Amino acid sequence: MSLPESMSRVVIVGNRARLDETVQALFKMGVVHLIDYTNDSDEGFTIGAPLPYSSEASERLLKIRAAEKDLSIRPKKVKSQETFSDIEAKISSGEVENVERIVLDAVDERNKVAQKITELETRKADLEILSQLPMKLEDYSGYETLSVYVGTVKDDCSAQIAELPNTEVFVSVDKKQARTPIAVFVKSADKEKASAILSEHGYVELNVPEGTGMPADAVAQTEADIAANEKSLEECNEKIAQLSEQYKSFIAATDDFLADRVRKGETPLRIATTEHSFVIDGWVPKADLQTLIGGFKEQFGDSILVDVQEEERSRKLHDEEHAEPRFKTTPTKWNNGAYAKHYEYPVSLISTPKYQEIDPSFVISIFFPMFFGFMVGDLAYAIPFICLGAYGLRKAKSKDFRAIATVFFYGGIWAAVFGFLFFGEMLGMHFMGEYDSMKNITWDFLLFGNEHVATSSFPTWFQDLMVDANHGHYGVTKISEHTVGFLLKASVYIGIVHIVISYFVGFLNVNRQHGFKEAMLEKGGWIFSVIGVTTVCYALTQMLFDNKPLEGTLLYILIAGAVILIAGVALCFPKEKVQAILDLPGIVGNILSYTRLAAIGMSKAGMAIAFNFLAITYMPDMGVVGIVLGCLVFLVGHLMIWFLAIISAGLHGLRLQYVESM
Repeated sequence: MSLPESMSRVVIVGNRARLDETVQALFKMGVVHLIDYTNDSDEGFTIGAPLPYSSEASERLLKIRAAEKDLSIRPKKVKSQETFSDIEAKISSGEVENVERIVLDAVDERNKVAQKITELETRKADLEILSQLPMKLEDYSGYETLSVYVGTVKDDCSAQIAELPNTEVFVSVDKKQARTPIAVFVKSADKEKASAILSEHGYVELNVPEGTGMPADAVAQTEADIAANEKSLEECNEKIAQLSEQYKSFIAATDDFLADRVRKGETPLRIATTEHSFVIDGWVPKADLQTLIGGFKEQFGDSILVDVQEEERSRKLHDEEHAEPRFKTTPTKWNNGAYAKHYEYPVSLISTPKYQEIDPSFVISIFFPMFFGFMVGDLAYAIPFICLGAYGLRKAKSKDFRAIATVFFYGGIWAAVFGFLFFGEMLGMHFMGEYDSMKNITWDFLLFGNEHVATSSFPTWFQDLMVDANHGHYGVTKISEHTVGFLLKASVYIGIVHIVISYFVGFLNVNRQHGFKEAMLEKGGWIFSVIGVTTVCYALTQMLFDNKPLEGTLLYILIAGAVILIAGVALCFPKEKVQAILDLPGIVGNILSYTRLAAIGMSKAGMAIAFNFLAITYMPDMGVVGIVLGCLVFLVGHLMIWFLAIISAGLHGLRLQYVESM
């Protein structure tokens, strides 16, 4: 367990003419967390204006990101060897504009071809409708005294239109089609009557494509044009793919450079300035304070002042509450070792620890993978977890996937430890033990034909590595009248330790923030309550279930537990009031919730026993078909158990960190 890094507050003051150099130095050191300045915070100061290059860099960044989208480039997945100085030189030489032009031309060409294909598809659809009518394309236009209506209707209305004088109607009726093609030639004087009839029947106008000849012939030509343009589109896509491969490293590096340049250029928007000077407020990890001061002294001499306002921000909330509003919140910088830092992301999903709080990443890094491993508890299931986890930690870039890989790797190690040393099993079968064709198929029997643990062919040193459960097995059996009670009790004891540690972390936090008295009232009372409830429940279970008389040591245990419990309630009562009493059953519920550690392991063991019996004992007696089916049952069954282990052990292990212990 550790606190976030201690922070110092500094003020950096200098001539406005050197603001750009100062910003460059701050970004290069990367140790200052800027405190945003707000207008009117101090008389005579205003928020600064962006640096001159900021606007140009922003515009260019938008163009580069548009090119990334067009080329399907994902910068975070591109490893670029080009440095910022290389990119800056290429920007100065105009190479960025040249790449933008090349990409834009290629994309424009592709878009034009795609648009042409869309237009041809529309033309083809129109021609296919017109091909059902016995007329040429040129027959639909060129009239002075006639009005022409060409389109489709919901149902045939040709008879009604034909009643109009000097009117010709062409229609193609097909009951399989939802709409009916129709062409109406009517004298201009009667066009409104024809239009009214068509409208009543759901008329939709059709644009007659340009051209001559029969529409069916035009359809064939249009299909040929579509094919030619689709080929051109493929060529355009290939060209864009080549450009993507050719320029992805350069474009990704340019994106990083310009984004960095924009951040630097917009930094003055976060600081206070006057006409001739600037003032930067910021937080610096105490360990990096002298690095900052020395670096500025070496680069700027006495022209830039770095003044330490707070050598170390106090962890007391009282001190923070009396600070100026913009200086109240101290940023948190994680302070974990190489192992615990893998669990910072899961912790941050709930909340980042405050500056005054102990970071629970270390506690979670111990208990979460241990719970996961205990619930999986099988050497064979552990191996793929370890392999996948190691691969993910090595290759994954996403925080989500790295978090999953962390659970797989370290949880897999714990699963291997519990699976081999404690449970002594692999694929739901003990390495050594008394053979039972239904309930206990052993590896000793499968490999060497030994049915009894006394005649095991495994070497003595191998046996000594595993727990001797003293019930005919090496390794604790998950489903046995001899061990179920033990596993449930072990889960409860683990839960008690986990909950007490969680309350103790809370006690340390409150003690640091408000003092010992507040810590005892807010968290200490609950620690006493947990211990008291646990002790009382232990004494009662001994008396009720084991029929032990309430006398002697057991009586003293019960009295001690009751005294501790009353003390805990008394400590909690000033703050919690009656809730201090009402929440006592909740403590019992939280402790009993840890029995899921054993229950999930038992459920997977039960499924493994069933699949092993079917695949190894039952199905092989059915002959070749039975052997094949048995292999399938064995493979699919254990694969299913492995996937269920991811969900059950992962989710329940995480739940115990975030619900019961918080």
